[in-house]
Parts: sequence; structure tokens; C-alpha cells
Amino acid sequence: MTSPQLPRRSLLLAGLGVIGVGALAACTSGGAGHAGDAAHASNTPHVGMDMGNGKTIGPVPSAGPSAGQKLVTATLTPKRTTLDLGGVTVDTWAYGDSVPGQAIRATAGDFLRVTVDNQLPADTTVHWHGIRLRNAADGVPGVTQDAIRPGARYVYEFTAPDPGTFFFHPHVGLQLDRGLYAPLILDDPAEPGGYDAEWVVVLDDWLDGVGTTPDDVLAKLIADGGPANGNGGMDGMGGMGGMDHGGMGGMNHGMGQAPWGDAGDVTYPHYLINGKTPTDPTTLSAKPGQRVRLRVINAASDSIFTVALGGHRMTLTHADGHPVQPTEVGAFYIGMGERYDAIVTLGDGAFPLVAAPFGKQGHALAVVRTGAGAAPGPDAMPSELGGQVFLGSRLLPSAGSRLPDRAPDATVNLTLNGAMKPYLWGMNGAPYGKNSPLLARAGQRLRINVVNMTMMSHPLHLHGPAFALADTGLRKDTLLLAPMESRQLDLDPEVGDWMVHCHNTYHAEAGMMILLSATA
Repeated sequence: MTSPQLPRRSLLLAGLGVIGVGALAACTSGGAGHAGDAAHASNTPHVGMDMGNGKTIGPVPSAGPSAGQKLVTATLTPKRTTLDLGGVTVDTWAYGDSVPGQAIRATAGDFLRVTVDNQLPADTTVHWHGIRLRNAADGVPGVTQDAIRPGARYVYEFTAPDPGTFFFHPHVGLQLDRGLYAPLILDDPAEPGGYDAEWVVVLDDWLDGVGTTPDDVLAKLIADGGPANGNGGMDGMGGMGGMDHGGMGGMNHGMGQAPWGDAGDVTYPHYLINGKTPTDPTTLSAKPGQRVRLRVINAASDSIFTVALGGHRMTLTHADGHPVQPTEVGAFYIGMGERYDAIVTLGDGAFPLVAAPFGKQGHALAVVRTGAGAAPGPDAMPSELGGQVFLGSRLLPSAGSRLPDRAPDATVNLTLNGAMKPYLWGMNGAPYGKNSPLLARAGQRLRINVVNMTMMSHPLHLHGPAFALADTGLRKDTLLLAPMESRQLDLDPEVGDWMVHCHNTYHAEAGMMILLSATA
């Protein structure tokens, strides 16, 4: 492959020069901000997703499956397509002809060989979100591989060692917000089960093809600063603390008022469960009294959701694929990139499964049907949404999911920074490409002291091995950080350059990323 071109967003950020970096360095509790690139339909990758600096990174061959290891193969075809989202027809990009794309399912320990046939008019990659894999297969252009050019094919090979609920998506520009995502489920051969059925529930916020594109919205954010709506216009924030929370701001999560501050920048015209709007929702069928496992994935780009099933309580069992002490809840928050598994015993009838975006109007809906009766209407809102809403970072790990007890060998500091004008996000006082990597050694325990120094919420995602919250031991790969929140994360790095970034796609594309570089 040829080396990647200098991304247009690189040029844009370079034009900001010292002013942009200085704005980030000076940002404390009073600001949050953004920047980005609007040239998605070209072959040019983006700064937030490509820091090749002219170097070429060819595929690194794997050793292949070991003797007796099961080989699981799949082919992904990212392409332009036309989709019916349930009364809304859009021209967009997808894996094949559906959103979400077809799930890949395997068993923990299997060897995956996935061929990507890029039929998009733009470069792409695939990132295997939450998977502990070899660095060369992580799917970050300019860091672990060259981008996959239009018309090219690329093969990812890796062992998927850990069971859990995961998903995959590009790591190029705003492609995630165009519908390029699908579940990756790794079954646990040792898990006892204890449920009758399983539903994979994928949440999304949607604007592509509805009079605008993600690139148009980002261009408007860059030009004006502040939040943008799905028609390319702007909604005034009235200061960082003044966003209209759509009547949802009073939700209680068991620790006082909902903590998310200004939870997003983009107002979406549609919210989806399994690719469908509330006017033509997905129906999930079972029998009364059955125990169902929900695997809930937030594939949205700018929306924190509150999830509830009308008339039911759920028992959370896993966070980002890791077992937790079972915790019964009426509703729970899920940030972008997070996954939660829950068990629910179903009543008799038809019930609304709702994901309400925090700080925004509208919601996503699926119908859970176990018997006769009218289906809940598109505006159905379970009463559980108005009660206590559980914060997933309060879960406690099961005994077998903890990291081995060990004191940190090294400590690094990580700040999340931003300023509204220019629309520019960063880490450690600078946007990606102008900040220095976090340094670590494989075989050592690393502690990351992270501080969100903005008045917005950020789902912080670490590629590679999952971290543990230092105070409780909860294992995760994506952590929803409230404004001004501080946490300590412990992890055992593996050799390679691993991305650390906000999983708000617009924030990442605007520079809220940094490398964690681990050497032997």
C-alpha cells in the first residue's frame, strides 16, 4: 500500500497553530470544544483516525491458528447502500445492506480471519472494539496499518481470547456515524447459561441521509462552535451549563442529579434500536416467564442513552464483556462505546424497550412481545425512565474478573481538554498529533490518573487490554466520565501503540485522542 496522504484535518489543525493548542492548554473547568474535517467522501483519511506521518504500515502476518484452534471466517463489504430505517429511507454507508451489519459470532479462544472488501469511495479500516488482540490487527490507520483504499481488500487475523459483548466499526473519520457497525459476540464455553433466549440490542443516533451528513454537521461545528442539529443548523447552548435537557435532566441515578452536564453536540432526527425507528420498531419475541439475556451495545456517535424495559426490572451481569456482581436495576445509563448485559424475566403482554438520549428530544424503541395485546405506540415512555437510573461504573466486579492484585509500577497523567471556539478537543492540553504519547512498559502495572477538565461528558475508550477502576476493580474498556470527574485506571499494557480517545465520534475527530505506547 502507498503511504497515507496528509489528512485535510491535519492541515486544518496546523492552520490553528499555537492558537488552537493554547486554547486547549488554558482550558480548565470552564470550557469544552471541538474541531474536525468535512471531507469524508474523498479518499483522504482524517487526523483523528490517521497519524501516519508519511510512513507505510503493511499488514503484519499472523502465525495463523494453532493446532486444534477453531478458525472462524467472515467477509465484510463496506459500501454505499439505500436503507429503510422504518418509514425513513436513507442513502448511507453500511456493511452489506443492513444496519447494524451482520453479527460475527465465535467462541472465546477462536481464531478470527475477517476479509474486508472496501467498496466505499473512501479509505476505511475495522477496529475490533473491546477485543484484547495483537496490536497489528487493531485497525487504526497510520498507527497499526495503512488505511484500506477504495477497491482494496484487507485481511484481519487475530485470536479473540475473552468472552463478551463487543462490536466493530471503522476508525476513519466519522464513518461510525454513517452506519458502519455490527456486533461481535464471543461466547463463553464455561458459562452456565441460566437463560432461555438472547437478544442483541444495538442503539444508535441517526442523521446520515436525512438532509445532511455527519461531515456537514462537523463542518458546521467547526465553523460556528457549539451544538449542531441534524439539519446542519445550530442550537444555542446558552453557555456550557445551559443545554436544554429535554425534560430528562432531573433523572436520578442514585447519587443525586444526573451527572452528564452537556452530554452532546448534535441533535439527531432519529434514534434506532437494531436499525429501526419507533414508527416501525423491531419486535423481540419470547414466551411469558422466560429469562432473556440482553446484550446492549451503544453504537451511537454523540448520545448517552438511558435504557429501560416497561414493567420490568433487569439484572446487570456484565460490563463491557466482563462479569460483575449481579445488580438489579430499573433503568441504566450507557455511554457511546459501552456495552452492558442484563437478565430479565418477562411478563405476559407487549412492552416498550426504550433508549432515551440524555439531554435530547426523541428516543429509540423496540417492542418486546410475549403475548396478545396492542403494541406500545411510538411515543411510549416507560415509567422506569423517571425513577432511579443506575450508573454502570458503580458495578462491582465478579471475583474472577479482577486484575491480579499488584501495586502500580508507573503512573501517568491524562487530562481531557476542550474549548468551544474553535471547535477543538484534545488530551493533555493539545489535539492528537500535537500531544505526546503516554509511555508504558509491557509487563508492568500502569496507573492512569485521568481528569475530565471540561463541562461535558466523555466516554473514554482504551484500545488493547481492558483497565480496572483502581478503587473497585471493575473491568472496562470504555468509561463514561462526567464533567470535572477524576478516576484512576489500572492496566497491564501489551507491546504496541494503542489509541486512547473519547468515543464521542465528533470529539475524537476533533482531536480528543492520544497514543499509549508500550515497549517491551
